[in-house]
Amino acid sequence: MPRPPLTRLAALFVSVAMVSACGGSPPPRPTSPNGPQVRPSSGAVPSQAPPAVAAQSAIVVDPDTGRVLYAKNADLPRAVASTQKIITALCVLDAGDIDKTVVVEPSDTACEPTKLDLKPGETYTRRELLKALMVKSANDVARALARDVAGSQDAFSAMMNRKAASLGMRNSRFLNPNGLTLPGQQSTARDMAIAARAAYRSPLLRSIVATKSMTFRYPDGRVKLLENTNRILKSVPYCNGMKTGTTDLAGRCLVCTGSLNGRSAIIVILKSNTPNVWKDGEKLLRWALESPTAG
Repeated sequence: MPRPPLTRLAALFVSVAMVSACGGSPPPRPTSPNGPQVRPSSGAVPSQAPPAVAAQSAIVVDPDTGRVLYAKNADLPRAVASTQKIITALCVLDAGDIDKTVVVEPSDTACEPTKLDLKPGETYTRRELLKALMVKSANDVARALARDVAGSQDAFSAMMNRKAASLGMRNSRFLNPNGLTLPGQQSTARDMAIAARAAYRSPLLRSIVATKSMTFRYPDGRVKLLENTNRILKSVPYCNGMKTGTTDLAGRCLVCTGSLNGRSAIIVILKSNTPNVWKDGEKLLRWALESPTAG
C-alpha cells in the first residue's frame, strides 16, 4: 500500500530533525557542485556577499548560536593537519588535573618536523605543555600529552574519536594527536567548526589560543620564545584565536576566531595555500564581523 503524504506537521518535524550540528538551522544548499554555499538566516547575518576565497573548503559559524553564515565544500572530508590539535586540547581538558606533572618518555620524541625537542626524563605540567601545543603546535608535545592522558597514542586516538562523536562531528576520524599525515585520518570544515565552538566555550583554551607569544622554560634553565603560528592575531585586532595547520596533503589550514561589537565568528579554512591562507582567514573574519547585518 502506498504511504500517505506527509502532513505539514510531519514535514516540519522532519525538517527540524535535519538541523545542522553546527548550530540549529538546516545545512546550506550548494549553488553549484564546487561553488560557495550561502544561507540566509535571522540575526547578525552580513548583508554583503561573502568574499571569494582560495581555500578548497571553508565555513563561517556564529559560536554563540552555531548558525552557519557561509560554507564552501564544508562537508568534504580531507586532511586538516594540526588544526585537529583542538580536539587534542579538549581531550586533555576532559582528563582534568591540568597541573599534573608529565614526565617525558623516549617515545614522545618520535616525530617531526615541528618540535620543542623535549628530552626523556624532563618534567612539565599538563598546563605548560597544553599552552605550548596550541601556541607553537609542537608535535612532540602532542605525543607527550596524549601518552600521559591515555597511556598510549592509540588509546588517545580512540579518546579523540569518542570526543568528536560526542560533539556531533559526523565525518571525522583521528589517528594521532598532532595531525601528521596518516591514511584514513580526516575531518571536514563543518566538523572542525564544531570542535572550535567547543574550545571557544573553554575560558582556559580561549586564553591560551589568544596568546601571541610565550616563554617556554626547560628544566635545565634554558628558555625559548614561542611565537603563535596564527598570524591573524597580529593582523586583525579583534582576532582572539585559534589554530593553524600545514602538511603537504592538507595544504595550509586555519581555524580563527574573533569578537567585535557583540558579534563573534569562527572561521575554518582548509586546503588553502601559502599566498592565500592568511588572506582567506582575514577576509572571512572581517566579512563576518565588520559587514552591516541584515534583519
